[in-house]
Amino acid sequence: MNALRISFAGLLLVLTALWLLADTFIPEPFTYFSFRSVFIQYTGVIAICAMSVAMILTLRSTWMEKQLHGLDKMYRLHKWLGITALVASILHWWWATGTKWMVGWGWLAKPARKSSDPQSLPFLEQLFRDQRHLAESVGEWAFYAATVLIVLALIKRFPYHLFRKVHNWLAVAYLVLAFHTLILTQFSYWLQPIGIIIALLLMGGTLSAILVMTGQVGQGRKARGVVDSLTYYPSLRIIECTIDVNRDWQGHMPGQFAFVTSKKREGAHPYTIASAWDDKEHKLTFITKELGDWTSRLRDWLKVGLPVTVEGPYGCFNFSDSNPQQIWVGAGIGITPFIARMKYLAKVPGTQQIDLFHATSDFDQTAMDKLSADAKAAGVHLHLILTPQDGRLTPEKIRQAVPNWQSASIWYCGPALLGQTLRKDFQAKGIPSKNFHQELFDMR
Repeated sequence: MNALRISFAGLLLVLTALWLLADTFIPEPFTYFSFRSVFIQYTGVIAICAMSVAMILTLRSTWMEKQLHGLDKMYRLHKWLGITALVASILHWWWATGTKWMVGWGWLAKPARKSSDPQSLPFLEQLFRDQRHLAESVGEWAFYAATVLIVLALIKRFPYHLFRKVHNWLAVAYLVLAFHTLILTQFSYWLQPIGIIIALLLMGGTLSAILVMTGQVGQGRKARGVVDSLTYYPSLRIIECTIDVNRDWQGHMPGQFAFVTSKKREGAHPYTIASAWDDKEHKLTFITKELGDWTSRLRDWLKVGLPVTVEGPYGCFNFSDSNPQQIWVGAGIGITPFIARMKYLAKVPGTQQIDLFHATSDFDQTAMDKLSADAKAAGVHLHLILTPQDGRLTPEKIRQAVPNWQSASIWYCGPALLGQTLRKDFQAKGIPSKNFHQELFDMR
Protein backbone atom coordinates (compact mmCIF):
# COMPACT_ATOMS: atom_id res chain seq x y z
CA MET A 1 0.00 0.00 0.00
CA ASN A 2 2.89 2.38 0.64
CA ALA A 3 4.09 2.04 -2.96
CA LEU A 4 0.54 2.75 -4.10
CA ARG A 5 0.18 5.92 -2.03
CA ILE A 6 3.68 7.14 -2.88
CA SER A 7 3.05 6.62 -6.61
CA PHE A 8 -0.27 8.45 -6.50
CA ALA A 9 0.89 11.39 -4.38
CA GLY A 10 4.26 11.53 -6.14
CA LEU A 11 2.66 11.81 -9.58
CA LEU A 12 0.43 14.72 -8.53
CA LEU A 13 3.28 16.51 -6.74
CA VAL A 14 5.67 16.12 -9.68
CA LEU A 15 3.06 17.35 -12.17
CA THR A 16 2.25 20.34 -9.96
CA ALA A 17 5.94 21.20 -9.45
CA LEU A 18 6.69 20.99 -13.18
CA TRP A 19 3.63 23.08 -13.99
CA LEU A 20 4.75 25.74 -11.50
CA LEU A 21 8.08 25.95 -13.36
CA ALA A 22 6.12 26.97 -16.45
CA ASP A 23 3.29 29.02 -14.92
CA THR A 24 1.94 30.44 -11.67
CA PHE A 25 -1.22 30.54 -9.57
CA ILE A 26 -0.64 34.26 -8.94
CA PRO A 27 -0.56 35.92 -12.38
CA GLU A 28 0.09 39.66 -12.82
CA PRO A 29 -2.25 41.45 -12.66
CA PHE A 30 -4.23 39.09 -10.43
CA THR A 31 -7.87 39.16 -11.53
CA TYR A 32 -10.65 36.63 -11.80
CA PHE A 33 -10.02 36.15 -15.50
CA SER A 34 -6.22 35.99 -15.23
CA PHE A 35 -6.53 33.35 -12.50
CA ARG A 36 -9.18 31.53 -14.56
CA SER A 37 -6.74 31.28 -17.46
CA VAL A 38 -3.95 29.64 -15.46
CA PHE A 39 -6.29 27.47 -13.36
CA ILE A 40 -7.90 26.05 -16.50
CA GLN A 41 -4.44 25.11 -17.73
CA TYR A 42 -3.46 23.51 -14.40
CA THR A 43 -6.65 21.45 -14.01
CA GLY A 44 -6.40 20.41 -17.64
CA VAL A 45 -2.82 19.19 -17.12
CA ILE A 46 -3.76 17.22 -13.99
CA ALA A 47 -6.86 15.71 -15.62
CA ILE A 48 -5.24 14.54 -18.86
CA CYS A 49 -2.05 13.31 -17.17
CA ALA A 50 -4.01 11.33 -14.56
CA MET A 51 -6.18 9.89 -17.31
CA SER A 52 -3.12 9.06 -19.42
CA VAL A 53 -1.42 7.13 -16.61
CA ALA A 54 -4.72 5.36 -15.86
CA MET A 55 -4.94 4.40 -19.53
CA ILE A 56 -1.34 3.11 -19.55
CA LEU A 57 -2.08 0.98 -16.47
CA THR A 58 -4.79 -0.87 -18.41
CA LEU A 59 -2.03 -2.59 -20.43
CA ARG A 60 -1.23 -4.76 -17.35
CA SER A 61 2.50 -4.30 -17.78
CA THR A 62 4.53 -6.87 -15.84
CA TRP A 63 7.20 -4.23 -15.14
CA MET A 64 4.69 -1.79 -13.63
CA GLU A 65 3.07 -4.64 -11.72
CA LYS A 66 6.36 -5.40 -9.97
CA GLN A 67 6.91 -1.73 -9.11
CA LEU A 68 3.46 -1.45 -7.51
CA HIS A 69 3.57 -4.93 -5.95
CA GLY A 70 0.70 -6.49 -7.85
CA LEU A 71 -1.95 -5.94 -10.50
CA ASP A 72 -4.51 -5.48 -7.74
CA LYS A 73 -2.53 -2.42 -6.58
CA MET A 74 -2.31 -1.19 -10.20
CA TYR A 75 -6.08 -1.39 -10.50
CA ARG A 76 -6.50 0.51 -7.24
CA LEU A 77 -4.17 3.23 -8.56
CA HIS A 78 -6.13 3.19 -11.83
CA LYS A 79 -9.31 3.85 -9.83
CA TRP A 80 -7.76 6.69 -7.81
CA LEU A 81 -6.42 8.30 -10.98
CA GLY A 82 -9.83 7.99 -12.63
CA ILE A 83 -11.47 9.80 -9.72
CA THR A 84 -8.72 12.44 -9.78
CA ALA A 85 -9.21 12.97 -13.51
CA LEU A 86 -12.97 13.27 -12.96
CA VAL A 87 -12.62 15.90 -10.20
CA ALA A 88 -9.99 17.90 -12.11
CA SER A 89 -12.08 17.72 -15.29
CA ILE A 90 -15.18 19.03 -13.53
CA LEU A 91 -13.19 21.97 -12.13
CA HIS A 92 -11.65 22.54 -15.57
CA TRP A 93 -15.07 22.46 -17.25
CA TRP A 94 -16.71 24.75 -14.70
CA TRP A 95 -14.05 27.46 -14.88
CA ALA A 96 -14.14 27.32 -18.68
CA THR A 97 -17.88 26.94 -19.32
CA GLY A 98 -19.37 28.25 -16.09
CA THR A 99 -17.55 31.55 -16.52
CA LYS A 100 -19.11 31.99 -19.96
CA TRP A 101 -22.52 31.37 -18.43
CA MET A 102 -21.89 33.92 -15.68
CA VAL A 103 -20.85 36.50 -18.29
CA GLY A 104 -24.06 35.78 -20.19
CA TRP A 105 -26.11 36.17 -16.99
CA GLY A 106 -24.47 39.51 -16.32
CA TRP A 107 -22.68 38.32 -13.16
CA LEU A 108 -19.23 38.97 -14.65
CA ALA A 109 -17.91 41.56 -17.07
CA LYS A 110 -15.73 40.07 -19.77
CA PRO A 111 -12.42 41.94 -20.20
CA ALA A 112 -11.60 43.50 -23.55
CA ARG A 113 -9.87 41.10 -25.93
CA LYS A 114 -6.28 41.97 -26.72
CA SER A 115 -5.64 42.62 -30.39
CA SER A 116 -2.98 40.53 -32.08
CA ASP A 117 -1.57 40.18 -35.53
CA PRO A 118 -2.17 36.56 -36.67
CA GLN A 119 0.65 36.84 -39.16
CA SER A 120 3.14 37.48 -36.36
CA LEU A 121 2.61 34.04 -34.82
CA PRO A 122 4.83 31.07 -35.72
CA PHE A 123 3.21 28.71 -38.23
CA LEU A 124 2.67 25.81 -35.80
CA GLU A 125 1.18 28.02 -33.09
CA GLN A 126 -1.15 29.62 -35.62
CA LEU A 127 -2.16 26.17 -36.85
CA PHE A 128 -3.06 25.16 -33.29
CA ARG A 129 -5.02 28.39 -32.78
CA ASP A 130 -7.05 27.72 -35.93
CA GLN A 131 -8.21 24.42 -34.38
CA ARG A 132 -9.24 25.89 -31.00
CA HIS A 133 -12.97 26.06 -31.68
CA LEU A 134 -13.08 22.44 -32.86
CA ALA A 135 -10.97 21.27 -29.91
CA GLU A 136 -13.20 23.10 -27.43
CA SER A 137 -16.39 21.67 -28.95
CA VAL A 138 -15.33 18.02 -29.18
CA GLY A 139 -13.55 18.24 -25.82
CA GLU A 140 -16.72 19.40 -24.08
CA TRP A 141 -18.76 16.49 -25.44
CA ALA A 142 -15.97 14.04 -24.65
CA PHE A 143 -15.95 15.40 -21.08
CA TYR A 144 -19.67 14.71 -20.72
CA ALA A 145 -19.23 11.17 -22.06
CA ALA A 146 -16.18 10.45 -19.88
CA THR A 147 -17.97 11.76 -16.78
CA VAL A 148 -20.89 9.39 -17.31
CA LEU A 149 -18.59 6.44 -18.04
CA ILE A 150 -16.38 7.04 -14.98
CA VAL A 151 -19.40 7.42 -12.68
CA LEU A 152 -20.88 4.16 -14.03
CA ALA A 153 -17.54 2.44 -13.40
CA LEU A 154 -17.70 3.53 -9.74
CA ILE A 155 -21.19 2.09 -9.20
CA LYS A 156 -20.61 -1.42 -7.85
CA ARG A 157 -24.16 -2.55 -8.64
CA PHE A 158 -23.66 -1.83 -12.33
CA PRO A 159 -23.37 -5.29 -14.01
CA TYR A 160 -19.80 -6.31 -14.72
CA HIS A 161 -20.32 -7.23 -18.39
CA LEU A 162 -21.87 -3.81 -19.04
CA PHE A 163 -19.16 -2.11 -16.99
CA ARG A 164 -16.50 -3.80 -19.12
CA LYS A 165 -18.09 -2.63 -22.36
CA VAL A 166 -18.81 0.96 -21.40
CA HIS A 167 -15.42 1.26 -19.69
CA ASN A 168 -13.73 0.44 -22.98
CA TRP A 169 -15.52 3.42 -24.52
CA LEU A 170 -13.38 5.59 -22.26
CA ALA A 171 -10.54 4.85 -24.67
CA VAL A 172 -12.48 6.67 -27.42
CA ALA A 173 -13.25 9.60 -25.11
CA TYR A 174 -9.58 9.70 -24.14
CA LEU A 175 -8.43 10.07 -27.75
CA VAL A 176 -10.77 13.03 -28.21
CA LEU A 177 -9.56 14.60 -24.96
CA ALA A 178 -5.95 14.03 -26.05
CA PHE A 179 -6.66 16.09 -29.19
CA HIS A 180 -8.35 18.71 -27.02
CA THR A 181 -5.24 18.87 -24.83
CA LEU A 182 -2.80 18.99 -27.72
CA ILE A 183 -4.51 22.01 -29.26
CA LEU A 184 -5.51 23.97 -26.14
CA THR A 185 -2.47 23.52 -23.87
CA GLN A 186 -0.61 26.82 -23.45
CA PHE A 187 1.77 26.79 -26.39
CA SER A 188 4.74 27.94 -24.30
CA TYR A 189 4.43 24.78 -22.15
CA TRP A 190 5.69 22.56 -24.96
CA LEU A 191 9.21 23.93 -24.56
CA GLN A 192 9.12 23.36 -20.78
CA PRO A 193 9.60 20.11 -18.79
CA ILE A 194 5.83 19.94 -18.15
CA GLY A 195 5.25 19.98 -21.90
CA ILE A 196 7.64 17.08 -22.42
CA ILE A 197 5.85 15.06 -19.72
CA ILE A 198 2.44 15.84 -21.24
CA ALA A 199 3.67 14.82 -24.69
CA LEU A 200 5.12 11.53 -23.44
CA LEU A 201 1.98 10.68 -21.47
CA LEU A 202 -0.25 11.57 -24.43
CA MET A 203 1.76 9.23 -26.65
CA GLY A 204 1.64 6.43 -24.08
CA GLY A 205 -2.05 6.98 -23.40
CA THR A 206 -2.91 7.10 -27.11
CA LEU A 207 -1.08 3.82 -27.79
CA SER A 208 -2.81 2.23 -24.80
CA ALA A 209 -6.23 3.45 -25.95
CA ILE A 210 -5.67 1.95 -29.40
CA LEU A 211 -4.65 -1.40 -27.89
CA VAL A 212 -7.73 -1.36 -25.63
CA MET A 213 -10.04 -0.54 -28.54
CA THR A 214 -8.58 -3.32 -30.69
CA GLY A 215 -8.69 -5.91 -27.90
CA GLN A 216 -4.93 -6.44 -27.77
CA VAL A 217 -4.44 -6.11 -24.00
CA GLY A 218 -3.00 -9.27 -22.48
CA GLN A 219 -2.84 -11.15 -25.79
CA GLY A 220 0.68 -12.42 -25.14
CA ARG A 221 -0.35 -13.97 -21.80
CA LYS A 222 -3.39 -15.95 -22.87
CA ALA A 223 -3.80 -19.71 -23.00
CA ARG A 224 -6.62 -21.94 -24.18
CA GLY A 225 -8.18 -24.50 -21.89
CA VAL A 226 -11.22 -26.65 -21.18
CA VAL A 227 -13.15 -27.25 -17.98
CA ASP A 228 -11.87 -30.57 -16.61
CA SER A 229 -13.95 -30.99 -13.44
CA LEU A 230 -16.53 -29.17 -11.31
CA THR A 231 -17.42 -29.53 -7.63
CA TYR A 232 -20.19 -27.56 -5.95
CA TYR A 233 -20.45 -26.98 -2.19
CA PRO A 234 -24.08 -25.91 -1.62
CA SER A 235 -23.76 -24.82 2.01
CA LEU A 236 -20.82 -22.59 1.07
CA ARG A 237 -22.26 -21.51 -2.30
CA ILE A 238 -18.82 -22.23 -3.77
CA ILE A 239 -17.79 -23.78 -7.09
CA GLU A 240 -14.44 -25.53 -7.44
CA CYS A 241 -13.46 -25.63 -11.10
CA THR A 242 -10.38 -27.32 -12.57
CA ILE A 243 -9.23 -26.24 -16.03
CA ASP A 244 -6.87 -28.16 -18.27
CA VAL A 245 -4.74 -25.51 -20.04
CA ASN A 246 -2.53 -25.87 -23.08
CA ARG A 247 1.23 -25.34 -23.24
CA ASP A 248 0.85 -21.58 -23.71
CA TRP A 249 0.44 -21.38 -19.94
CA GLN A 250 3.96 -21.09 -18.53
CA GLY A 251 3.09 -21.74 -14.89
CA HIS A 252 2.39 -19.58 -11.85
CA MET A 253 3.36 -18.97 -8.25
CA PRO A 254 0.98 -19.63 -5.33
CA GLY A 255 -1.05 -16.51 -4.53
CA GLN A 256 -1.31 -15.30 -8.10
CA PHE A 257 -4.55 -14.93 -10.06
CA ALA A 258 -5.72 -15.06 -13.66
CA PHE A 259 -8.45 -13.61 -15.86
CA VAL A 260 -10.77 -16.35 -17.09
CA THR A 261 -13.20 -15.99 -19.99
CA SER A 262 -15.84 -18.70 -20.29
CA LYS A 263 -18.45 -16.58 -22.06
CA LYS A 264 -17.39 -14.03 -24.67
CA ARG A 265 -20.31 -11.69 -23.97
CA GLU A 266 -19.47 -11.62 -20.26
CA GLY A 267 -15.75 -11.11 -20.80
CA ALA A 268 -12.84 -11.93 -18.51
CA HIS A 269 -13.18 -12.08 -14.73
CA PRO A 270 -10.26 -12.25 -12.24
CA TYR A 271 -10.02 -15.37 -10.05
CA THR A 272 -7.30 -16.38 -7.61
CA ILE A 273 -5.63 -19.66 -8.54
CA ALA A 274 -6.19 -22.28 -5.83
CA SER A 275 -3.64 -24.85 -6.99
CA ALA A 276 0.11 -25.27 -7.16
CA TRP A 277 1.56 -25.57 -10.64
CA ASP A 278 2.45 -29.01 -11.95
CA ASP A 279 4.09 -28.93 -15.38
CA LYS A 280 3.08 -32.54 -16.00
CA GLU A 281 -0.64 -32.11 -15.35
CA HIS A 282 -1.08 -28.56 -16.75
CA LYS A 283 -4.19 -27.88 -14.68
CA LEU A 284 -5.45 -24.85 -12.78
CA THR A 285 -8.03 -24.87 -10.00
CA PHE A 286 -10.25 -21.90 -9.22
CA ILE A 287 -12.59 -21.59 -6.25
CA THR A 288 -15.42 -19.11 -6.77
CA LYS A 289 -18.12 -17.96 -4.36
CA GLU A 290 -21.58 -16.91 -5.55
CA LEU A 291 -21.37 -13.23 -4.66
CA GLY A 292 -22.34 -11.18 -7.71
CA ASP A 293 -24.47 -11.22 -10.83
CA TRP A 294 -22.09 -13.39 -12.87
CA THR A 295 -20.73 -15.68 -10.15
CA SER A 296 -24.31 -16.51 -9.12
CA ARG A 297 -24.91 -17.84 -12.64
CA LEU A 298 -21.63 -19.73 -13.01
CA ARG A 299 -23.06 -22.97 -11.63
CA ASP A 300 -25.59 -23.14 -14.47
CA TRP A 301 -23.16 -21.99 -17.15
CA LEU A 302 -20.02 -24.04 -16.48
CA LYS A 303 -19.93 -27.55 -17.91
CA VAL A 304 -17.16 -30.14 -18.17
CA GLY A 305 -15.58 -29.74 -21.60
CA LEU A 306 -16.48 -26.05 -21.92
CA PRO A 307 -13.69 -24.14 -23.74
CA VAL A 308 -12.21 -21.19 -21.81
CA THR A 309 -9.42 -18.65 -22.14
CA VAL A 310 -7.05 -18.00 -19.24
CA GLU A 311 -4.88 -14.87 -19.10
CA GLY A 312 -2.06 -14.43 -16.62
CA PRO A 313 -0.64 -15.08 -14.17
CA TYR A 314 -0.85 -11.76 -12.31
CA GLY A 315 -0.22 -10.61 -8.77
CA CYS A 316 2.65 -10.33 -6.28
CA PHE A 317 0.94 -11.91 -3.26
CA ASN A 318 3.70 -14.50 -3.29
CA PHE A 319 4.52 -15.21 0.41
CA SER A 320 8.12 -14.16 -0.19
CA ASP A 321 9.94 -12.88 2.92
CA SER A 322 12.67 -13.89 5.35
CA ASN A 323 10.64 -13.78 8.58
CA PRO A 324 10.85 -16.95 10.70
CA GLN A 325 7.06 -16.83 11.25
CA GLN A 326 4.16 -16.11 8.93
CA ILE A 327 0.56 -15.43 9.92
CA TRP A 328 -1.98 -16.05 7.21
CA VAL A 329 -5.52 -14.70 7.44
CA GLY A 330 -8.02 -15.91 4.85
CA ALA A 331 -11.51 -14.57 5.48
CA GLY A 332 -14.33 -16.16 3.49
CA ILE A 333 -13.36 -16.80 -0.13
CA GLY A 334 -10.06 -15.07 0.70
CA ILE A 335 -8.79 -18.49 1.75
CA THR A 336 -8.05 -19.28 -1.93
CA PRO A 337 -4.41 -18.09 -2.26
CA PHE A 338 -3.50 -19.91 0.95
CA ILE A 339 -4.84 -23.18 -0.43
CA ALA A 340 -2.52 -22.78 -3.41
CA ARG A 341 0.43 -22.05 -1.16
CA MET A 342 -0.28 -25.08 1.05
CA LYS A 343 -0.41 -27.35 -1.98
CA TYR A 344 2.94 -25.92 -3.04
CA LEU A 345 4.49 -26.41 0.43
CA ALA A 346 3.28 -30.01 0.46
CA LYS A 347 5.61 -30.58 -2.51
CA VAL A 348 8.37 -28.11 -1.58
CA PRO A 349 8.52 -27.83 2.24
CA GLY A 350 9.63 -24.52 3.72
CA THR A 351 11.37 -23.62 6.97
CA GLN A 352 8.97 -20.96 8.27
CA GLN A 353 6.44 -21.58 11.01
CA ILE A 354 2.98 -20.77 9.65
CA ASP A 355 -0.35 -20.17 11.34
CA LEU A 356 -3.42 -19.95 9.10
CA PHE A 357 -6.59 -18.30 10.38
CA HIS A 358 -9.68 -19.02 8.33
CA ALA A 359 -12.73 -17.01 9.37
CA THR A 360 -16.03 -18.02 7.81
CA SER A 361 -19.72 -17.79 8.55
CA ASP A 362 -20.52 -20.92 6.49
CA PHE A 363 -19.48 -24.51 7.06
CA ASP A 364 -19.19 -27.55 4.84
CA GLN A 365 -17.60 -30.69 6.30
CA THR A 366 -16.16 -31.94 2.99
CA ALA A 367 -14.56 -28.58 2.20
CA MET A 368 -13.17 -28.24 5.72
CA ASP A 369 -11.76 -31.75 5.61
CA LYS A 370 -9.92 -30.83 2.41
CA LEU A 371 -8.61 -27.63 3.99
CA SER A 372 -7.43 -29.50 7.08
CA ALA A 373 -5.72 -32.13 4.94
CA ASP A 374 -3.93 -29.41 2.91
CA ALA A 375 -2.77 -27.72 6.11
CA LYS A 376 -1.48 -30.98 7.58
CA ALA A 377 0.40 -31.90 4.40
CA ALA A 378 2.00 -28.45 4.29
CA GLY A 379 2.90 -28.34 7.99
CA VAL A 380 0.62 -25.34 8.56
CA HIS A 381 -1.15 -24.80 11.89
CA LEU A 382 -4.83 -24.21 10.99
CA HIS A 383 -7.13 -22.06 13.16
CA LEU A 384 -10.75 -22.32 12.05
CA ILE A 385 -13.06 -19.52 13.22
CA LEU A 386 -16.77 -20.15 12.63
CA THR A 387 -18.10 -16.67 13.28
CA PRO A 388 -21.67 -17.66 14.26
CA GLN A 389 -20.32 -19.59 17.26
CA ASP A 390 -16.78 -18.25 17.76
CA GLY A 391 -17.45 -14.58 17.07
CA ARG A 392 -15.47 -12.34 14.78
CA LEU A 393 -11.77 -12.77 14.23
CA THR A 394 -9.87 -10.00 16.04
CA PRO A 395 -6.21 -9.01 16.31
CA GLU A 396 -6.32 -10.04 19.98
CA LYS A 397 -7.39 -13.58 19.08
CA ILE A 398 -4.52 -13.87 16.61
CA ARG A 399 -1.97 -12.66 19.16
CA GLN A 400 -3.28 -15.04 21.79
CA ALA A 401 -2.92 -17.98 19.40
CA VAL A 402 0.53 -16.95 18.11
CA PRO A 403 2.76 -15.89 21.05
CA ASN A 404 5.72 -14.98 18.83
CA TRP A 405 3.59 -12.79 16.50
CA GLN A 406 6.08 -9.89 16.75
CA SER A 407 8.58 -11.78 14.58
CA ALA A 408 5.98 -12.65 11.97
CA SER A 409 4.88 -11.24 8.66
CA ILE A 410 1.14 -11.10 8.07
CA TRP A 411 -0.52 -12.10 4.82
CA TYR A 412 -4.19 -11.16 4.50
CA CYS A 413 -6.83 -11.84 1.88
CA GLY A 414 -10.49 -11.11 2.54
CA PRO A 415 -12.97 -8.26 3.06
CA ALA A 416 -11.34 -4.83 2.99
CA LEU A 417 -12.75 -3.68 6.34
CA LEU A 418 -11.23 -6.57 8.29
CA GLY A 419 -7.94 -6.03 6.48
CA GLN A 420 -7.89 -2.36 7.45
CA THR A 421 -8.62 -3.29 11.08
CA LEU A 422 -5.82 -5.84 11.22
CA ARG A 423 -3.32 -3.59 9.45
CA LYS A 424 -4.02 -0.61 11.71
CA ASP A 425 -3.94 -2.67 14.91
CA PHE A 426 -0.79 -4.68 14.17
CA GLN A 427 1.12 -1.64 12.93
CA ALA A 428 0.14 0.20 16.12
CA LYS A 429 1.59 -2.77 18.04
CA GLY A 430 4.91 -2.55 16.20
CA ILE A 431 4.57 -4.68 13.05
CA PRO A 432 6.36 -2.76 10.22
CA SER A 433 4.16 -1.82 7.28
CA LYS A 434 6.43 -3.83 4.97
CA ASN A 435 5.50 -6.97 6.93
CA PHE A 436 1.76 -6.59 6.36
CA HIS A 437 0.71 -7.88 2.94
CA GLN A 438 -2.84 -7.55 1.67
CA GLU A 439 -4.44 -8.75 -1.54
CA LEU A 440 -6.86 -6.10 -2.86
CA PHE A 441 -9.07 -8.46 -4.80
CA ASP A 442 -11.75 -5.79 -5.37
CA MET A 443 -10.84 -5.00 -8.99
CA ARG A 444 -13.41 -2.23 -9.53
